[in-house]
Amino acid sequence: VNLKIKFRESFRPFAPSVLVEDAGDYFELDRESPYMLLVAPVREGRNIPAVTHVDRSARIQTVRREDHPLYYDMIAAFKAETGCPVVINTSFNVRGEPIVCTPHDAYTCFMRTEMDYLVIDRFLLDKKKMKPLSDDIDWRRRFELD
Repeated sequence: VNLKIKFRESFRPFAPSVLVEDAGDYFELDRESPYMLLVAPVREGRNIPAVTHVDRSARIQTVRREDHPLYYDMIAAFKAETGCPVVINTSFNVRGEPIVCTPHDAYTCFMRTEMDYLVIDRFLLDKKKMKPLSDDIDWRRRFELD
């Protein structure tokens, strides 16, 4: 994801979103963290490398159904399919660009990266079914890298 979508260094970890009722099973965390303000160690025996920093910590977002029903249901469906209630949470932008703000921004970012699918509200876009984006500009030079 870092190299093919975010275009940033491979060592930079992503934050986890986890179902609130499963957070304690995966992280040494004794309270909710709905705003990603808390960092906690990943529990021994839990192998979630995409969201685990080199010091075995993670900056966690706990998700309650009452607060984010669609996001909660998506994570619950992922858990039902994989057994894991943890997904990657990252900003929707590529390195050096601002976070997407409109559906057009989201579509453009999606088409310029190696993402396979884009979900906007209840709509699913499959890149295999999309026409390539015609772009005459070198979009990676529009913003200064950090």
